[in-house]
Amino acid sequence: MEQKISGLIVAAGRGMRAGGGIPKQYRVIAGKTVLRHAAEALLAHPAIMDLQIVIHRDDMDLYRDATKGLPVMPVVFGGKTRSDSVLTGLKALEKSKPDTVLIHDAARPLLPIQVIDNLLDALQGNKAAVPCLKVVDALWRGDKQVEKPENRDNLWRAQTPQGFDFKTILNAHQLATQPADDDVALARQMGIKVAITTGSEQNFKITTVADFARAEKELTNMDIRTGNGFDVHAFGAGEFVTLCGVQIPHSNGLSGHSDADVAMHAVTDAIFGALCEGDIGQWFPPNDDQWKGANSAIFLEKAVQRVAERGFTLNHIDCTIICEMPKIGPHAAAMRAKMAEITGLTLDRISVKATTSERLGFTGRGEGIAAMATTTLVKS
Repeated sequence: MEQKISGLIVAAGRGMRAGGGIPKQYRVIAGKTVLRHAAEALLAHPAIMDLQIVIHRDDMDLYRDATKGLPVMPVVFGGKTRSDSVLTGLKALEKSKPDTVLIHDAARPLLPIQVIDNLLDALQGNKAAVPCLKVVDALWRGDKQVEKPENRDNLWRAQTPQGFDFKTILNAHQLATQPADDDVALARQMGIKVAITTGSEQNFKITTVADFARAEKELTNMDIRTGNGFDVHAFGAGEFVTLCGVQIPHSNGLSGHSDADVAMHAVTDAIFGALCEGDIGQWFPPNDDQWKGANSAIFLEKAVQRVAERGFTLNHIDCTIICEMPKIGPHAAAMRAKMAEITGLTLDRISVKATTSERLGFTGRGEGIAAMATTTLVKS
């Protein structure tokens, strides 16, 4: 049974230390408020079904402007402490009956999706999890002058979102007799085990003026690229076609210098296109005998390698196969799994779908198969 996952953003604090004259969650970075960046980061994850935001009752006008157009639940007002605000948000989420909740600070606007993925993986076998970064700098205790070093073994810097089994954390907040610094601290007070997952340096909390400058730089310097690919192969002799690395029984094969995997060729071209590094024919010329009958996974692996070498991350693949026959639907899951194996992407970032051309054109006449693909690369 699929788990229902909700997000909860705590945005009821005053946050004036960084200046600006308004709470920091409503200050603008790279054209959007800090709160909106944080909300969009959670909403961008396909597993998060709804999002509850808790605000200070004096900030309603600021909140409306910050979240205009976002698919969020009706806002609720926080209490005197962070714990009070979280409990208010959890109670508001009860009606949507989530299995899991991710509780996030509004002041962390650069949340990578991978941090969420890590949390959700950990929560499959744990009631609670927190993203952390290991303390690597030397630690010293002192007041104006260094007094003594501190051992940094097993010390971690905690981040948000912090993930929980919904009923477990709601019960913990309802039974709590004193406020806690964060939800992990409360969970530990209640004896709940909390797993450590991998956080991100990008996921820093905005506290000072310098943090605003850093966030502005990171958000404006982000390099997001989209590439498109298209390929066609005619039917020829054979008993199967290879699409996205999967052999599908058919009355014909596909003609081509390599294994003629038209779908994988389209994806590979899309990646090279996003990198502005030519196309598959330039990297693997069809007149070069070493590629005769080659497994097209070799081509895709090279494209993925170039992504890493250029400092990008392959973020998403969408491939559409155009043909009358064979039927693609029964094999789409296997194709996605094969593409995930080659690229290192998770399945929720790979789409393989099919359509016909309504019996029009060469694909409609059953003369071959076409494929088109779009890929997204991110570098920040």
